[in-house]
Amino acid sequence: MHYPLKPPVKKWADSIAAPCAACAVKDKVFCTVLSDAEMNEMSAFTFNVSMKAKQIILNEEDVSTHLYNVTEGVAKIYKHLPDGRQQVTGFLYPGDFLGIAKSEFYAYSAESVTNIRLCRFNHADLENMFKKVPRLESWMLNTASNELIQAQDQLLLLGRKTAMERLCSFLLSLSKRAINRGESPHAIYLPMGRESIADYLGLTTETISRTFSKLKKSDIISSQNLGKSAVEISDMQALQEWAQSSS
Repeated sequence: MHYPLKPPVKKWADSIAAPCAACAVKDKVFCTVLSDAEMNEMSAFTFNVSMKAKQIILNEEDVSTHLYNVTEGVAKIYKHLPDGRQQVTGFLYPGDFLGIAKSEFYAYSAESVTNIRLCRFNHADLENMFKKVPRLESWMLNTASNELIQAQDQLLLLGRKTAMERLCSFLLSLSKRAINRGESPHAIYLPMGRESIADYLGLTTETISRTFSKLKKSDIISSQNLGKSAVEISDMQALQEWAQSSS
């Protein structure tokens, strides 16, 4: 059994500045439903975790002791396959929740794609907070429902779509998430790299690279002046048509 590295941890209650005042995603994370008094109570068991890129956050089948809220950076979640490969099942951005488990063990593994910051909560402490603030638990249930919807969407990607349709659907989903974060729907940040995208879409890295090239030649996307970690959607309508062609 593998255990995650121990990242730097800071307890919010010991911080000089109030954590929410500086949080860039405070309107998108679950604690936004709390009053100031409830927030102060939760700060007693809230910890800030900072990790470098490519570090394990949690491992599937390890005892589920904590939950996390991503506040900065990107993480990927994945399952270990019997042959040693990874099946990436999702990417998490600021505002996303991590570590929800239906049993005492984590159902998946998670790794930081970039340098990342997370708020960490002990399960028992958070459950006590749910009893005091039912609307907080309602938010959590909605998050779990969204995870199920994302899993169903991925089954559709893997089962019915061509490589082009899968990649366009993926880029479109990131565009929609950018809108939810108040960002441009056209500039898509891709820090996870081609290999992880391939693992998520059930394709080879070579196929992903060829498909990106086809989209660029068709002027649907562009990477000019954006570098390797981002693309610009030049033709949103064409991208949507490709993404929906097998739906």
